[in-house]
Amino acid sequence: MSINHIFPDETGNFLFTVPPTEDEQARRLIMAHMERQAAAKAKRGTKAKQDYADLTHERSLLARGAKLVAGMDEVGRGSLAGPVAVGVCVVDASTHEAPIGLTDSKEIPGRLRNSYVPLIQSWSTAYAVGSASPQEIDTWGLTAALRLAGQRALAQVARTVGPVDMVLLDGAHDWLTEPAADLFDLMEDNAVPPVTGYVEPEVVTRVKADLACAAVSGASILAKVARDRLMVELDKEFPQYEWASNKGYLSAAHTAGLQQYGPSQHHRISWKLPERIASTKTQDGQ
Repeated sequence: MSINHIFPDETGNFLFTVPPTEDEQARRLIMAHMERQAAAKAKRGTKAKQDYADLTHERSLLARGAKLVAGMDEVGRGSLAGPVAVGVCVVDASTHEAPIGLTDSKEIPGRLRNSYVPLIQSWSTAYAVGSASPQEIDTWGLTAALRLAGQRALAQVARTVGPVDMVLLDGAHDWLTEPAADLFDLMEDNAVPPVTGYVEPEVVTRVKADLACAAVSGASILAKVARDRLMVELDKEFPQYEWASNKGYLSAAHTAGLQQYGPSQHHRISWKLPERIASTKTQDGQ
C-alpha cells in the first residue's frame, strides 16, 4: 500500500493511492494467514470460528431507503500523542460481499492490515480518513475533535459520490451529530469551524459494529493503517518517544521519553502530561 500524503493535508484528510496490482497479492497473503490459523486450530482440536463482518446490517439500512451508507470508526482516542483519525467506508446497493476475513482492525495482525487496504478500497463505493490534530484536541476537546475528523472524512467522500444518507457508527454514543447549541455555545469565541462540503447524515449507532458490520470494519482498518503510518513517520523526527512501536499510546518507553525530554508539539498537552510525568517520577523515586 502507498499513501501519497502520509501526513494529513490542509483539510485534515489522509489521501491514499493504491496500485491495482496489489489486490491479488493481498488476497494471497490473507488466505495464507487464514489457512495457517485454521490448521493451527485443527491441530489443537479447536473448532474454527468464522465470525467475520458482513453487510447484513448495512443492507437493512439500504432497504430502509438509504442510497449511500457509510461505516465509520475512530482510532487514536486514548493516545497521548498524534491525531485522532476517523475512517469512512461507503457502500450502496451494488456493493458485493466484503473481502474475506474482514473484521475489526484490532483483531487483525499489523502485517495483514496493510494487505486489506487495497481490497477495501476496490470493494467500497468510496472511502476516506479524516483527522484532527493534537492542537485541535487541546482546543476543542476530544469529542469535538472526533466530530471534526468524521466530518472531514465525510466531506472528502462527498466530493466523489455525493453526501451519504446514513452513517453506521461503532459504539453506543453518537459523537458525530452536532449537539444543539445553547446560549453559551453561541457566545463562545473558539467554536469548532464548519467543514466545507459536509452534509449532516442520519446516524445509527451499533455496539461492536466494527466486528459485525463490514463497512465499519473497513473504516476501522483504513483509519488504523493511516494513523499508524503517520506515527512511524513522526518517529523519525522524534525517536526519543518510540512512536514507531507504541503509536503514541502510553508505554514505558514513551513515559521515559516524556520524563527526559518533555512533551513535543505532537503531544496532547491538555491531557495533563506534566502532572503524569511528575507523578511517574515521584513513584520512581526520582
